[in-house]
Amino acid sequence: MSDVVYVRLKQKISVQKGHHIRLGDLAWVCCKEELREKVLTLFIYEVKASDLTYKVIDVYHVIQKLKQLYPEVDIETVGPSQTILAIEKRQPKLYPLYVFFVWTLLFIGAAMAVMNFHFDVSMPDVQDQLHEMIAYDLDRSVLWLQVPYSFGLGIGMILFFNHFLKKKFNEEPSPLEVEMFNYDQNLYEYVTFNENELDHDDH
Repeated sequence: MSDVVYVRLKQKISVQKGHHIRLGDLAWVCCKEELREKVLTLFIYEVKASDLTYKVIDVYHVIQKLKQLYPEVDIETVGPSQTILAIEKRQPKLYPLYVFFVWTLLFIGAAMAVMNFHFDVSMPDVQDQLHEMIAYDLDRSVLWLQVPYSFGLGIGMILFFNHFLKKKFNEEPSPLEVEMFNYDQNLYEYVTFNENELDHDDH
């Protein structure tokens, strides 16, 4: 009875230029221990200087490599049929002035968005009416209502996104994290489809 090798590709791994990709880098393997040590070190691909941001390794390519060295082995694949190699680039140096400029730009943009939204829904008029309904002294400034509202708006945004600086309040993903996950999934599908089309054209 021939040995069986179970291969489950990882969806994505981060690599660098010139990296020699082994099977153990991009997949989980289950088989006999003496065979597993050899299979995990099987060379699959070398990241070239011409590779851009992503490179797709198809499970068919992995099966070919395994069959060349171990033709008597039965191969069973589970999980994703491709692994995306995310090729890392050297991180540019962050200059404090540049960070301050970007932070200021985002802060002003967010403030303008909130103010324009409040103007569109006539928030000042609503707060004036609430002030007249609640306040005993109509000559009193409406700031007693607007200041707590402003603090509450900021606290509500922190709770909504479930983050404050690097601290996370609970394990539940924030809406931003869910949207980023959906974006990554769509990006992986596009890259996989596009890379496969290019490989097909090359052949």
